[in-house]
Amino acid sequence: MYIVVGLGNPGKRYDATRHNVGFDTIDLLAYRNNIKVNKLKHKALYGEGFWGGEKVLLVKPQTFMNLSGESVRDIVEFYKIETKNLIVIYDDIDIEVGILRIRHKGSAGTHNGMRSVIYQLQSDEFPRVRIGIGRPQFGDLADFVTSRFSKEEIPPIRETIDKAALAVESIVKEGIDKAMNQFNG
Repeated sequence: MYIVVGLGNPGKRYDATRHNVGFDTIDLLAYRNNIKVNKLKHKALYGEGFWGGEKVLLVKPQTFMNLSGESVRDIVEFYKIETKNLIVIYDDIDIEVGILRIRHKGSAGTHNGMRSVIYQLQSDEFPRVRIGIGRPQFGDLADFVTSRFSKEEIPPIRETIDKAALAVESIVKEGIDKAMNQFNG
């Protein structure tokens, strides 16, 4: 079984913002795999389906970004999965828009949602799919990550979200090493 978590903030105010590319990827995965992400439990919206014989849960924590770990811990403990079968998708300001990075494990970097997940799990030993959202040249970082993409950034971010969805499917079906070789940009 795999648990695939997209990080983001709940509510219409945050739809299509930089910080919600994890949610956007979950929505695309749900659409492509005919999974309804409409059950509410573990402080999250989630849905379940099967890919290549593997049960997969698609999860969107509803705790707001900085407390995402509470939801992730609840669901991981409930299903008693190993962290290697948890995949977390999130935005990364240290990567340019249009770039995707997949890793076996690692630190949270500057991402508060990932800090929360790592703290709550007491582990950083889980795969992650990082979607580049770029870094502001000036101004407040919180305002930047909750802003929408510019007109010029929309085509590359859509393409990257599509690649992220394909990468997650590849991790589940073929393993992380193959996905890293194919999708790391």
